[in-house]
Amino acid sequence: MKKNKITKFILSGALCLLTATSCDVDPTFYTQVVPETFYTSQEAVWERFNRPFTHWRWYVANDAPRWMLQELGTDEFCQPTRGSDWFDGANYQKFHHHEYTEDMIFIETGWTNFAMGVALAWDALEDLEKVDFDALGFPQGTRESMLNQQKALVASLYLDGLDFFGGVALYTTTQSEVKGRSTDKETFEFIENLLKEAIPNLPVKEELGGLENGSINRAAGAALLARLYFNAKSYIGTEMYAEAGQICQDIINGVYGKYELDADWTNIFGFDNETCTEIIWSVPSQNAKLETDGMYWDRMVPYNYRNYLGGLEGSGSNNGIGLIPSLDPLGNKYPYKLGGAYSKFHDSDIRKQPYVYENNGKYRGMFIVGKLINPTNSDWVCTGSREYNGQIITVVDQVSYFAKLGSAEYPTLASLPSTIATAEESSCVRVTKRSPRPNQSEKNRKFDPDIPIIRLAEIYYTLAECKMRAGEKGEAAQLINTVRKRYFANGNDPDPVTASNLDKYRMLDEWLREFLGEGRRRTDLVRWDAYVTEDWWDHKATNNTNLNRFPIHYSLIGANNLLEQNPGY
Repeated sequence: MKKNKITKFILSGALCLLTATSCDVDPTFYTQVVPETFYTSQEAVWERFNRPFTHWRWYVANDAPRWMLQELGTDEFCQPTRGSDWFDGANYQKFHHHEYTEDMIFIETGWTNFAMGVALAWDALEDLEKVDFDALGFPQGTRESMLNQQKALVASLYLDGLDFFGGVALYTTTQSEVKGRSTDKETFEFIENLLKEAIPNLPVKEELGGLENGSINRAAGAALLARLYFNAKSYIGTEMYAEAGQICQDIINGVYGKYELDADWTNIFGFDNETCTEIIWSVPSQNAKLETDGMYWDRMVPYNYRNYLGGLEGSGSNNGIGLIPSLDPLGNKYPYKLGGAYSKFHDSDIRKQPYVYENNGKYRGMFIVGKLINPTNSDWVCTGSREYNGQIITVVDQVSYFAKLGSAEYPTLASLPSTIATAEESSCVRVTKRSPRPNQSEKNRKFDPDIPIIRLAEIYYTLAECKMRAGEKGEAAQLINTVRKRYFANGNDPDPVTASNLDKYRMLDEWLREFLGEGRRRTDLVRWDAYVTEDWWDHKATNNTNLNRFPIHYSLIGANNLLEQNPGY
């Protein structure tokens, strides 16, 4: 489509050997479909605009590596070895223990996938800049919106790069020479400038509950800038909580568009959530058209869980990832301040129920836990395929070889081990939060829930933490409680946040409860200096601050020798 001096491979760090030769790599066009003749309709322009967002949707919702970088290795989730399943060269065990190495594939794709998005966005912007929007009859302001959404998209992708790796190679065009890594501060300022330039030109959501379609509205751009400032201490060593807090207050006040908290949490993640008043940015999904599952379904649920939903067709299950356990094999709660997510939900919290689809897009609960007999139909059960083959599975908030209890090797409960390497198919509570599923009778609703990426609750919690750090704990508690009350009957919270109980660990627990599994836990732990300094189940603190960032994969450095490895690797 265009003569690019640099291809997507340069921006992803996988520069091909052609750059080391003197051959001409400019493309030869064999048809008349070139930029000057292609963009002759609004439809063609929209297709060009949407291409980078197609990559983004896959990257933030379906791409397992990004989610795993944020959730595995934290106190929220693990992917234990379950008998003969999920050993995979001990890679998941290494993640759990923070034994990161430069040959881990998830770390490689953690870099290449954000960088590919950057390349696609700049490529689209360069094409769109040449389009005569007036001649094609576009409404006033469409050009500015499209171009600045690409800039904001680049900023969001570079923000991931900064968060995972520190300073990255910064590009503003596909016509650039190959670059090395910029400093952390240069990367931070680059993202900041992109967002400041884009935000005033992004569309504003004027209608409360207006349809979300994946585009970047002004509030989403502002929220990205707030995220950047909120974690500035982690990124560049400078606190910018006041700046982050002011943006959050403006979002709450409606400066950037109309949003409000939803009183029903299932509306946020449910089957018609494209009109949820709380969602600021989301990944669209629709049955048989643009199916997205938030990475939850295949990885999380037990084998045969589809039978719990009346034999739901087309629902695979790999029985992998689960929550860090709260209890040891004897049933005693672990003493660690972090971890054990399921036990941190109050028993009267309406989310702390086994997931049950009711009908007509309504459901309750967000956990797969206990004996898996569907309460709406006792014939719908989930049976095991490994240790409990043919038996109804009972999912427990523990990890151990319970099926081997009473054997010569493990004669008593006290003899059972509990490690990342000693799980079975019933181990670990699972989460269905971002990917609720219907029963077979309403199978055509499968994949209808969109995937929230930024929502107003995050803005409330960010502002709360900013106020907490400024010594305004009472106001911080009020903001958190405004969100918490929707999870209790009649809003009667049995354990509200107060100025006296709000400390580092309560704040981290509140982030965990509200955003469990939404792909942000590692960032929150790093911000609180807890990622490498705290113990949780079968994880000992390394106290190695170098591990707050991932290594650069050896293949990327091999392809671009201007890239330098992170300290400590």
